[in-house]
Amino acid sequence: MGFFAKIKEGLRKTKESVINRMHRVVNSFTKIDEELFEQLEEAMIMGDMGVETSEEICTRLRKLIKERGVTDPAMIMELIQEIVADMMGDDIGINLSGKPAIIMVIGVNGAGKTTTIGKLCYQYKNEGKKVLVAAADTFRAAAIDQLQVWTERAGVDLVKHAEGSDPGAVVYDAIDAAKARNCDVLIIDTAGRLHNKKNLMDELAKINRIMESRAGECSKEVLLVLDATTGQNAVNQARLFSETADITGIILTKLDGTAKGGIVISIRNELGIPVKLVGVGEKIDDLQPFDSRSFVTALFENTGKKSDEESEAPEEDNDEEDED
Repeated sequence: MGFFAKIKEGLRKTKESVINRMHRVVNSFTKIDEELFEQLEEAMIMGDMGVETSEEICTRLRKLIKERGVTDPAMIMELIQEIVADMMGDDIGINLSGKPAIIMVIGVNGAGKTTTIGKLCYQYKNEGKKVLVAAADTFRAAAIDQLQVWTERAGVDLVKHAEGSDPGAVVYDAIDAAKARNCDVLIIDTAGRLHNKKNLMDELAKINRIMESRAGECSKEVLLVLDATTGQNAVNQARLFSETADITGIILTKLDGTAKGGIVISIRNELGIPVKLVGVGEKIDDLQPFDSRSFVTALFENTGKKSDEESEAPEEDNDEEDED
């Protein structure tokens, strides 16, 4: 199954929750007026697109309608698709140009960091790359153990220290080891205990400084793993982490199990951070490079057809997703 088919299936719940709700709003009006804009904006906010992004889409929509002299509400969904596509911008892949290419993976516990690292190891190893992983989440012994299981499964090496040791020292040693072993990719795992926020942020800042000082000419990525099912909370996490780390991209997990896929638009628009990878399933190859054009097309496809069965989906069906 290709990316488009996976993303289309993965966005089914989001489409039912957000896009079809917007379509029902548009279908209930025979003329374009302020009440239509208000109901559209409410539908977007309810679909976890965020207040700021929803307001901006409506502002742009007003401008386009005025510029093009649009009077038929049936044209509105097409205009919104155009606006969202423009917001998403161009795709930016993971930079693997340096040797070793250093990828620091950050995010709260439970977002899927360890699984994501395991899938990256597997994929890069299958591409013929020599991969090394640094177990810099030394706060939890379980984190190191889980990472070891994944690295052994993928057939890549792991640099680790004892539980409770300095994460910065692990990163320092791992960068030196990656250079000495002529590795193509070094992936750094980090802690994610947000309940101890200040210590975590100080720790990440220290790791970042070590990475900058030791990496030299190596390419560097700081990828934040977010759980799509948490909706706007994930956007808030991105804001918090960006205060400490220079985040170069987002890895969005569990996109196939949520009605809150609208946060992809919110993250790109409000934070200016590109989504680089998305998880659209549990399989090892279900971590895919993000394709914004396929995302927008899958999200809006067939929304203009009144015969679309999904457009009649009852809204109360969406309550279950919040518990994922």
